[in-house]
Amino acid sequence: MEKKVKIPDGVDIRIDGMSIAVKGPLGELSKDFDDPRFSKLVKVEKAGDEVHVSNLKEGRKIGAMVGTIAAHIKNMMLGTSIGFKYEMKVMYTHFPITVTHSGQEVQIKNFFGEKGSRSATVVGKTEVEIDKENITLTGINVEEVGQTAANLERACKLTGRDRRIFQDGIFLTGRRLKTGEKV
Repeated sequence: MEKKVKIPDGVDIRIDGMSIAVKGPLGELSKDFDDPRFSKLVKVEKAGDEVHVSNLKEGRKIGAMVGTIAAHIKNMMLGTSIGFKYEMKVMYTHFPITVTHSGQEVQIKNFFGEKGSRSATVVGKTEVEIDKENITLTGINVEEVGQTAANLERACKLTGRDRRIFQDGIFLTGRRLKTGEKV
C-alpha cells in the first residue's frame, strides 16, 4: 500500500527517518512518527513534489498506520500554507454566558447562573478571538486548534440534566481552512 501526498507551492519538507518537519509561509511544524511497532515497516520519502508513504510488509495495522501518517503530513502542509479556523457559538436560554480570554485560559462566567467561573485551556499557539456569542479559533496545527475547541466544549459539560432541555453551552459550528474551504 502506498499513499501519495502532493506538496503545495511554498512549502518545504524535511524527512529524517520517521521525523518530519514542514515549513511554510505561516510557520513550521514538526512531528516524530517513530514507533517501535511500525518504524521498520513504514517508509516515508520525498519524490519530486510528492511525499510517498508506503509499507514494507503487508498487514491491516501497518496499512492503517500508512494512512494515518499520510493524513498527518497532509494536515501539516495545509496548516503551514493556509491555516485552520474553527468557529464556535455560545448558546444560552436564560442566563447570559460571558466568555473572556486571558493568556492561555478562556474564562466562562455565569454558566446556568453559577457564581464561580469555568475555565478552558488554550493549547499551543492557538489564537482565540471572542466576539460576543461567536468564538473563532485559528492556528497552523490542527491538533492544537481541535483540542482547544474540545476543551471549550468540555468546560460547559452538564451532568444529571437532560441536554434536550438544557441546551446552554459552547458548541462547534464549523471547521474550515482560513480561506473558507471546509476541512
